[in-house]
Amino acid sequence: MFKYSDSNKRYYTLDYFYKHKFNSKVFKVSLDMGLTCPNIDGTVGIGGCIYCKNGSGDFAGDRKKPLKEQFDEIKNMMLKKWPNSKYIAYFQSNTNTYAPLDFLKKNFEEVIKYENVVGLSIGTRPDSIKPEVMDYLEDLSKKTYLTVELGLQTIHDKTSKFINRCHTLECFKDCVKELRKRGINVVVHIINGLPYETKEMMIETVKYLNKLDIQGIKIHMLSIVKDTKLNIIYEEKPFHILTKEEYVDIVCEQLEYLREDIVINRITGDPKREDLVEPDWLVKKFCVMNDIDKEMKKRDIYQGDKTSS
Repeated sequence: MFKYSDSNKRYYTLDYFYKHKFNSKVFKVSLDMGLTCPNIDGTVGIGGCIYCKNGSGDFAGDRKKPLKEQFDEIKNMMLKKWPNSKYIAYFQSNTNTYAPLDFLKKNFEEVIKYENVVGLSIGTRPDSIKPEVMDYLEDLSKKTYLTVELGLQTIHDKTSKFINRCHTLECFKDCVKELRKRGINVVVHIINGLPYETKEMMIETVKYLNKLDIQGIKIHMLSIVKDTKLNIIYEEKPFHILTKEEYVDIVCEQLEYLREDIVINRITGDPKREDLVEPDWLVKKFCVMNDIDKEMKKRDIYQGDKTSS
């Protein structure tokens, strides 16, 4: 059995991490502060990432509603599945450090006081944490279990420019360094199947991250959704979309290269069925997860097996 598992999982799941840290089932409550992104509003770019719709917050609360109302609606729905749980308040939509410090303080300080909230997770970009916000996050991390989730998606500059990320790899690396210097937990988002990337390129992204002081990773499969720039590009000039078998193969090898102490916060995408153009297999999230488990067992591999490679 894997070191950080009490089930058939051969990798370090977020569920296992939360249960052992908080002695309870813990789930995230996704919230929306009504913010935007610097590569949407013209600060560093226009239009946002080409795959993005709704600021990557499809399952977050309604930004038109107060935070407490958003929180209660989602919490109460999820409690039907997981009663007697604790919660992580998760600012998911758009760039959640891209606002005046006073505004961020007001919202962050509010949610960590909600009953049974044991932590705060903040999704943002590596180019969007000002020094005064960075210092504030250090103070905040002393009040609650704080995680900053950084979008990277790929280490490859050509791909990054194609998808309109509008920040450099050096900027990302510096941001991780600054967060860790302050003792703040870092989770990194990557996407497999980005246009024209090879399996080797996707493995290289994970190998690079494995050398950094990160605490978690989210692995997504590229989803082409309606009303995005990527959808238009795909219709005009279709590119290869990973099959489920290809995705499973890549993820299994990526897990072998990741240190065993890195928590796998996500291992596949979770798009809305009504918005999805491709790939159609992505809507069966648990089938993908089960196939990863089966393939790892078949290969008799575990997370971290190739860490020294």
